[in-house]
Amino acid sequence: MGIFEDFSRFFENRLDDFLRKNPHLELSILEEQLQQQEEDTLRLIAELQKQEKKLQDDILTKAQEIQRWHNWVNKAREKGRLDLAEAAAEREGALLRQGNQLWGKMQGCKERIEQAKDIYRKIKERLKEVRVKATQVEAERHRAKTAQQQTPPGWNKSYSFDSKADPLLEKFRQWEMDDELEQMKRNMGK
Repeated sequence: MGIFEDFSRFFENRLDDFLRKNPHLELSILEEQLQQQEEDTLRLIAELQKQEKKLQDDILTKAQEIQRWHNWVNKAREKGRLDLAEAAAEREGALLRQGNQLWGKMQGCKERIEQAKDIYRKIKERLKEVRVKATQVEAERHRAKTAQQQTPPGWNKSYSFDSKADPLLEKFRQWEMDDELEQMKRNMGK
C-alpha cells in the first residue's frame, strides 16, 4: 500500500506544482467545479419545487377529505346518530393531524428551496469572481508574452532588473497570485 500512497502523493504534488505554475488552468478547473455546483443546485431547486407542488396537491386533497368528514359529523349529529358522529369526528381529527404534518413538510420544503436559491446566488457570485480573475490572469499572460516579444535583444540579461528577467520579482508575483487563488478557494468554502 505504501508504494501506491507514495505514487499518489507524488502525482498530487506534481499536479499542485503544475497548477501553481499555470494559474489560468487552476482557475479553469475552479470555474468548471463551480459550473457543476451551479447545475447541481438548479436540479435540487427543481426537485424541491416538484416536491412542494406534490405536497400542495396532497394538502388540497386532505382538506377536501376533512371537509367531507366534517359534513358527515354535522349530518350525523342533526339526525341523532351520535355513534356515527363520534366516529366521524375521530376520523376528521386524524385527517387534520395528517394535514398539519403535510403542511409542516411543505413549509420545510419551502425553506430548503430558499436555502438552495441562496446557495445558487452565492455560486453565481463566486463564478463571476473566478471569471474576472481568469480574465485578469489571461490579460497578464498576454501582456507578459507581448512584452517579451517586444524586448530588444540583450535586455533580458541576468544583470538587468527588468520585471520579466528578475527571478525574485517573478517569485513574488507567483506568490501573490497563489495567495489570491487560495483566498478565493477559502471564500468558496464559506
